[in-house]
Amino acid sequence: MAARKPIFNQHVLYDTTPLPESIPKVKELGTTSAPLMSAAFFIGARCKDYNDDFMQCKTENPGKGEFECLKEGRRVTRCARSVIKDINANCLDQFKAHWECLENNNQQMWQCRQKEWSLNKCVFDKLGLEKRIPDQPKDEVPVQFRRNQIYAHASIPITQFPYLTPSQRAEQVENLRLRDPKKAARIDLWDEQQRQKEAAEAAAAQTKA
Repeated sequence: MAARKPIFNQHVLYDTTPLPESIPKVKELGTTSAPLMSAAFFIGARCKDYNDDFMQCKTENPGKGEFECLKEGRRVTRCARSVIKDINANCLDQFKAHWECLENNNQQMWQCRQKEWSLNKCVFDKLGLEKRIPDQPKDEVPVQFRRNQIYAHASIPITQFPYLTPSQRAEQVENLRLRDPKKAARIDLWDEQQRQKEAAEAAAAQTKA
């Protein structure tokens, strides 16, 4: 056996057998890896229930989930397609800038934080979806919000700040109370001053009207 000459098959094999007519057809995503990585967290935000159903079906059908879970898989694909379609329709410039950055930087997320923050803001404002990384420790700043990306090729300008949704900002302030209560108190004071300023401006505008 050791003397046998190795033979490597470089041909790509395709199974051209069509699916049965009883199985509804669904279009694939049609995206390459970089756009898919850019949109992954938003797909997770909208499609979590479908994804959970699919994974549960696979777990309950070990070894034959590909056949038993086609219905759940179609739902996952349709939901993911809806996210890609909506992002392209509402945030195309930010989306393209982010995934092109990933494509040009070996898909390393820390190289593209500024473009990611712009995309996060647009997607939340237009679609109401926010990026969340599960099970992050509460006693430290989440990696996607850190201005100092130590492995990045270029530093983030001092004028650039991460975008946080209102709920994310509230969570970060609460977590900050555990690490630095004085700093959290300063943020609370600033927030209160901003609310008073906005209330005064609204009252002045109403008076003029």
